[in-house]
Amino acid sequence: MKRFMAMAIACVMAAGLVACGGSESTATTSTTGSTTASSAEATADLSGAVATGGSTSVEKVIGALGEAFMEANPSVDVTYDPTGSGAGVTGAADGTLDIGLSSRALKDEEKAQGLKETTFALDGIAIVVNTENTAEDLSLEQIAKLATGEITNWSEVGGPDAPVVLIGREAGSGTRDGFESIVGVKDKCAYEQELTSTGAVLAGVAANPNAFGYVSLASVDDTVKMVTVDGVTASEETVKDGSYKIQRPFVFVTKDGEELSAQAQAFYDFALSEDAAELIAAAGAVPMV
Repeated sequence: MKRFMAMAIACVMAAGLVACGGSESTATTSTTGSTTASSAEATADLSGAVATGGSTSVEKVIGALGEAFMEANPSVDVTYDPTGSGAGVTGAADGTLDIGLSSRALKDEEKAQGLKETTFALDGIAIVVNTENTAEDLSLEQIAKLATGEITNWSEVGGPDAPVVLIGREAGSGTRDGFESIVGVKDKCAYEQELTSTGAVLAGVAANPNAFGYVSLASVDDTVKMVTVDGVTASEETVKDGSYKIQRPFVFVTKDGEELSAQAQAFYDFALSEDAAELIAAAGAVPMV
């Protein structure tokens, strides 16, 4: 599917070049302009690098987008450094990244630094338990009590007679910020482990029969079991219609009013276009178009 989408995008771009007489485009375009411009108009004869980095939760989505974009633009190298949302914001601010990646909204103090956020997808934060755990559904209130240590045994919420172990993300993680803010447990969680990536949380929960954690819906695999929240399963449909309550944005972070390079602007526009929507959905997130 990714290769098919990339070929289709390339065809659209080729058609655009014929219509424009095949002229070379080297000018940059401001990120304050339209984000719905077609890929064909923005990607003629592109070359160079696009440095992205930040949230580990966006790995599958940014990987799919980058692969398709580079197939259509073989002289462009889109890189991704999975360092956490906080680092993505910092990288955009100090210019070490063309586009920062965050799985949380910008804070007021970050916006005050001249940073701009653009949501390119939505994501559910899935609550996952070990596959041996018999718990199936948890309310937001129960999740809060499990996270803070008020509920200490799984038998209180339909699970086995076993102690509750919370595995979460490190301070500065967008996933952690989203989970704690939505569930109402900011700075109150009784973590057994605080890990630095989504993959590490999945591995930790898979290895411990008593563990639970929170991860990006786009990253859930069959090594863990996802429980429903207030009877609602996390999915593209329930995130989009708002019935699944534990959700957050995936955002691009750029400097407000400053121009991106031609290749970075083209990638930015592509990721926000209808051409990218199927790739985003296939990677497990919810497209904005």
